[in-house]
Order: sequence, then structure tokens, then C-alpha cells
Amino acid sequence: MIHGRSSSVCTPAAAAHVAPSISLALGSVAGIGAARVATPGPTEQHSPRATKRRTRFLLGSRGICSLVNRVSDSGILTVRQRLGYGVGDLGINFYFGMATTYLLYFYTDVYGIAPAVAGSVLLVARVIDAVAYPVMGLIADRTRSRWGRFRPYLLFGPVPLAVLTVALFTTPALSSAGKTAWAYASYIAFGLAYTAVAVPYAAMTPTLTSDYAERTTLSSVRMLCAFAGAWIISVYTPQFVAHFATPEAGYAAVAAGYAVVATLLLWLCFASTRELVAAPTAGVSVRASFGALVGAMRGNAPLVVVIMVFLCGLTSFTVRTTAAIYYFKYNLARPDLIGVYFGWTIGVMVAGLAIVPWLARRFGKAQAVMIGALVTITGGTGLYFTPYNQPIVVLFWCCVMALGGSPVAVMGWSMTADAVDYAEWRTGVRADAMILASATFFQQLAGAFAGAGAAATLAWFGYVANAEQSAASLAAIRALMTLAPIAIMVVLIAACAFYRLDAPTHARISTALRERAR
Repeated sequence: MIHGRSSSVCTPAAAAHVAPSISLALGSVAGIGAARVATPGPTEQHSPRATKRRTRFLLGSRGICSLVNRVSDSGILTVRQRLGYGVGDLGINFYFGMATTYLLYFYTDVYGIAPAVAGSVLLVARVIDAVAYPVMGLIADRTRSRWGRFRPYLLFGPVPLAVLTVALFTTPALSSAGKTAWAYASYIAFGLAYTAVAVPYAAMTPTLTSDYAERTTLSSVRMLCAFAGAWIISVYTPQFVAHFATPEAGYAAVAAGYAVVATLLLWLCFASTRELVAAPTAGVSVRASFGALVGAMRGNAPLVVVIMVFLCGLTSFTVRTTAAIYYFKYNLARPDLIGVYFGWTIGVMVAGLAIVPWLARRFGKAQAVMIGALVTITGGTGLYFTPYNQPIVVLFWCCVMALGGSPVAVMGWSMTADAVDYAEWRTGVRADAMILASATFFQQLAGAFAGAGAAATLAWFGYVANAEQSAASLAAIRALMTLAPIAIMVVLIAACAFYRLDAPTHARISTALRERAR
């Protein structure tokens, strides 16, 4: 058992290997763009406007409170503003990490639900969640309040989400049918509450800045915080659970603790952000919102590529993280390395965020995704051919796979913000949340089928919880860990070859939008 009282899959040493990477990446990513702003071009070397802009940035990098909610004319945010937005995803990933990394294992090995049944729960709940995304996008786009369109959901949504998270990891003593019904009800309710917070939060990115490069930096800071949350969940959850008398009690208590912290972080995000890019003054009608969505999809090649980035990125991540627990427990017979695996790989992803803005500036956003996909393919190939009795080599190739995930994770959100501008330029209607939801709808479907597919694969090849696995079951787990992410990344590379919304094109679109608004 992974979560027994006497067995812990994580040690403080594993965390010590990763903490310096998080600190280094935090300084590198949050401060990215300093050279771009602090060194003006020839035409603004001595202008008062340029001096004022540079002063704002430099003061902001020191965290001056008076500049928390101000943004320079160039669209460059202060470090405090970037981190204020990013901590929201730190909180959101406490929820996402628990559901993505541990829920299937919790169902099969703790609550005693059969893998096939658990897979059906994941599939149905996540499909419902995916359908709810566009609906929530419509609601958020039509919201008008003194706090903006999206921030109210960061204020009022976290408490219901926290309560439902505890329910998700609670194990009432029920019959087999009762357990299944509880799993369906609690996960569907959790998913809807999560959507009510996650969609408005993600839709805020294009409202915080209109600068093409700054959006990549902001998304990098956001992903830094998201990975930090995922790292805490992945590394420390088994250790926290092991302190309780039973895994059942441990999961419920740990989920409650995470929920409290996440609620406070989301409230901090609410207090630290402002929606600076104006929305239409009049409310967006239902017809206009759905029209914007249809118009954005029809002939919008950039958004289609963004959808593929989300779809492939989350599918690969979900399959890999779901399989990892089984891979180390059964294939390597080293459950003690699960915490080390998550600590190292997420630490590598965090460190990799520091170079993502540079990759995007040097090669382009789509090209940065393709580079990440190639790195993941390289790591997956190496891992597939590594014997189980070489754990250090196994961990090395796992880290290579994780490193390739950094550009994929960041660029999807940055490219979505650009696609919002592109859609407004084409249709004349700005619907940030609806367009974001159209992309993440497919992301949620990917997560649904990835989680359910992993469970179905285990069931098909004869997986039996807490028992010695057959050769077929071990081979299936190995394929989920290596071959599946490789195939997904090949598809992603092919999709990114069609992306044409580069920096010069976006600059022309932004200019046209500004002229249209005059």
C-alpha cells in the first residue's frame, strides 16, 4: 500500500531537491521582460513617457503597494500584479492536482471501487463539466459588477468549492451501489463548482494586459504558481495522509486543509487584480455571445490550434500522472519513489518555465510548443527502453518528459488571449470567457477521456488493486507512461505547424482594434 501508516512515498529530502528550482524560477519568470522594458528604443530614450514607464516597472519589481493595480501604457505589468494573478492558479491547482493525480487511485485502492466503474465516474463527470464550460463562459461574459466580469467568481465561488472538495474525498460507509452513487454525485458537483471558479479566472488573462509578449510572461508566472501547487499536492499528499490512522481519514482531512488554503489564495487573487482591458459597455446578449463563439470557431485557424494545444497537453499530462503511481508501485516495485518522481518532475517543469518566454520570443509561440513536444517524445522514448532495475535512469527520462511539458502548459493560455483579439477583429464582438471556454471545453473532454481511458486500460488488461500484476497489466501501465504521451505529442506537432498568428500579425490586429475603438 502506498498510503499505509508505515509507508510514506515522500521524504523531506525529495522536497529539498526541488525547492531551489522553484525559488530560482520564481525570480527568473516573474521578473522576465525587465530588459525589454528598462532599455527603451531609440525613439523613446529620453521621453518623459518612457521614463515614467521605466520607473513604474522598476518600482513594481520591488513590490511597491501603491502600484499594485496600475499598468504602464505599454501593457507591461508589475511583478506584484503578475504574482497577484498567479497565486489564483496556485489555489486552483490544489483542487486540480488532487482530482487529476489521486482521485482514480483513491477510488480503486482506498474507497474500493472497481477500475471500470471508477473510469465511468471520471468520464461522465468530466463530460458534464466540459459541457458546463461554455455555459459558464456565457454567464461570465454577461456578468456586470463593480468588481468586473470575472473577479466576483473569485470572491464568492471558493467556499462552495472547498466544501465539495471535502465531500469528494469523504468515504461514507455504503454498499457497492451506494459508493458508486456517492462518487457520481460528489464528483459532478465538485466539477461544476470548479468550473464556476476556473473559467472566470482563466478568462481574466486578456483583460489584464493587451501586450503580446507580456501575456506570455503573465502566463509563465501563472504556470509557475500552478506547478508549485501541483508540486505540493503530488509530493506531500501521501506523506500527510500517512499521519492519519487510515487512508480514508487521511484523504478527507488533507483535502479539507488544502481547501482552506486554496480559498485564501483565491481571495488574495481577487484583491490583487483589476480587469484593465475594457469590455463592451453594454451587456453581451445570449445571441451575440453564441454568435461570437461560432464566428470565432468558423475559419479561425489560430483558435483551432489553441484547442489542439489544450487537448493534447492535458491528455498527455493526465495519462502520465495517472499512470505514474501505478508504474512506480507495480512496475518498479518502488512505491517509495512516487514522491521523488513528482518532486523531481514538477520541479523540472517549474525550472523550465524560466526559458519559456525566451523560447516564444526567439522562435514564436507555436514553435515553442513544438520544441516542448519534441523534448517529451525524446524522454518518453528513453523511458520506454530503460529497464526497471535502473531507477535513477528512469527518473532522468521522466524529468526530460516533464521538461517538455513546460512550453505546452504556458503557450496554450498565452495563445488563447491572442485568439480573443483575433476573434474580436474578425467578428466585432469581444467574448473573452466564451472563447476561452470553447478551447477549454475540448481540454475538459480530453481530461475526461484520458482519465477514463487510463482506468479502462487497467481494467481491460486485468489490473487488480493491491496485488501482484500480470505481465499484460504491467505492459499496459508502461505504455500509458511512455507510448501514449509520445503519440499525443506527434499529433500536437502536426497541429502547431498550421499556426500563423505571430507577433507581427498580432501587432497589426491590435492596432486595428485600437483604431476601431476611437
